[in-house]
Amino acid sequence: MHYVYILECNDKTFYTGYTNNLDKRLDTHNKGKGAKYTMYRLPVRLIYFEEFNSKSEALKREYAIKKMTRKKKEELIDFS
Repeated sequence: MHYVYILECNDKTFYTGYTNNLDKRLDTHNKGKGAKYTMYRLPVRLIYFEEFNSKSEALKREYAIKKMTRKKKEELIDFS
């Protein structure tokens, strides 16, 4: 499976990413070895994810979510 996820950082900002191993990626972020963005905003908390059968689909969705406003992301999270 392929996943698109949204993390809530310690400073209440959101980070959106892609992975094929959600648990491992979350652990990597919280060890400060994930993205530069999350490295200084620890700890992070998984607040949303979607599953996809293909990497291509997941990456397209990641791109779409990253283009959303914070308000739209909050609506997406609240809807789930």
